[in-house]
Amino acid sequence: MPRAKRGNKRKENRKKILKLAKGYRATKSKLYRSAKESVERGLVFAYTGRKLKKRDFRSLWIVRIGAAARLNGLNYSQLMHGLSLAGIELDRKVLADLAAHSRAVGRADSIRIAPAGRVT
Repeated sequence: MPRAKRGNKRKENRKKILKLAKGYRATKSKLYRSAKESVERGLVFAYTGRKLKKRDFRSLWIVRIGAAARLNGLNYSQLMHGLSLAGIELDRKVLADLAAHSRAVGRADSIRIAPAGRVT
């Protein structure tokens, strides 16, 4: 059986890593070992960043919904409880968009939520 020296596969993998390292400074974009370390580290940061992005947007949506609710005499928890009792299943992203672009969110007469959270 002939000896395999990984020639083509090795070149492909190195080219892939160096391509991902394009734009890095100094040896981090030129030398394979440095580039591999930087690319792996960058990919870890990218993965973490995608998770943090979801968390940040959810908190932003909650702040926007709470602000719109407070303009109409409710707080966030009262509004969300009233919506769940009323069977309105809009997610926070949609509610935040409504809060930012219309005045309907949290208005007691539009959803008919009493301040104690009871739906009327």
